[in-house]
Amino acid sequence: MATSKPSISPSLLYEAMEETLDIKTPGAKLHIGIPKEIAFQENRIALTPDAVGVLVANGNMVTIEHNAGERSHYSDRDYSEAGAQIVYDRAAVYQCPILVKSAPPVEDDIPLLQMNQIIISPIHHSALKKEIIEKMMAKRITALSFENFKDDSGTYPIVRSMSEIAGSAVMLIAGQYLSSFNEGKGVLLGGISGIPPTKVVIIGAGIVGECATRNALAMGASVKVFDNNIYRLKQMQNNLGQRVWTSVLEPRILAKQLKTCEVAVGALSNEYGRAPVVVTEEMVAAMRPNSIIIDVAIDRGGCFETSELTSYEEPTFLKHGVIHYCVPNIPSGFARTASQAISNVLMPLLLEISDEGGLEEMIWHKFNVREGVYLFKGSVTDIYISQKFDLKYTDLNLLIASRR
Repeated sequence: MATSKPSISPSLLYEAMEETLDIKTPGAKLHIGIPKEIAFQENRIALTPDAVGVLVANGNMVTIEHNAGERSHYSDRDYSEAGAQIVYDRAAVYQCPILVKSAPPVEDDIPLLQMNQIIISPIHHSALKKEIIEKMMAKRITALSFENFKDDSGTYPIVRSMSEIAGSAVMLIAGQYLSSFNEGKGVLLGGISGIPPTKVVIIGAGIVGECATRNALAMGASVKVFDNNIYRLKQMQNNLGQRVWTSVLEPRILAKQLKTCEVAVGALSNEYGRAPVVVTEEMVAAMRPNSIIIDVAIDRGGCFETSELTSYEEPTFLKHGVIHYCVPNIPSGFARTASQAISNVLMPLLLEISDEGGLEEMIWHKFNVREGVYLFKGSVTDIYISQKFDLKYTDLNLLIASRR
């Protein structure tokens, strides 16, 4: 049976359709609110007076709660001179369409949040509560997290800055607690001519580990770095520009090095969830008396089995004769530097949101910013939060495309 060839009817008319162009919307003026943080040991503020001055000069409004910057040593006068409006009523700050915070929303913030508000803040996955996410969903909040926001180079700029501060601070803290005045060994971190250098073991070759290594080497200490990621160890060697003693996390080698060190730093962490515990209680018990452990990963559970959360009021405790320093959020102890680092990233971001005509337009044009959005108009757009709390996940790309 012969099959008929396909034919095109001459009566059909084929014409190109009009092309729909994505026309950029005109810029929008933002009204930004900065509340005073009430979260535990949060001393930072997300925007410095200089950054506020730039935002105001570009036609945006900034409302700030009385004394919001005092723990970073910025006064109300600094902010008012920069053009911000100072308010004494906490609820008034929460009336602003955009909230910028240096700590995640806490239970006391929820009743003050407005419908369809935008929140730019950290998220702290390990301390996240399902009830807070559900209440934010009910208010159709759009939330952007510091930790997951990427810049044009594909890195996480705020996380990197906070890690640099924590890594640099580690050796200052170690030097302080090795001193006889803090019941330490009475050893000078580093060493002097004719005396063997202080031995430092660093577990983790990420940004924290690299900055801690750089500072320890600069002080003259002998440094040994452990990490299971060979690429990270190679990258650290390249960044430091010198050979450093490195090893994969082999328990016997690690135990041997910990036995003779004065300072041990835990700087390992997973992207999500708990940090891996790589140092057992037996290993800690075998360490020298009055040596010091600084567990930077404590905000994700810690790398040492003996680690327990401490605070700036009582930063250390003694276990098996070893000093443990387990304060979470180390950058908050260097609040002014940390505030400047956060502000350096957020101020250009807010200016760009204003230029693009709002956050929704910004998300549409900037793929990197999408990484940081975990709630969009009340929908969960972060797969990890969705799986952790068994909440419905919606793809952000589909959500914003459907609104075009």
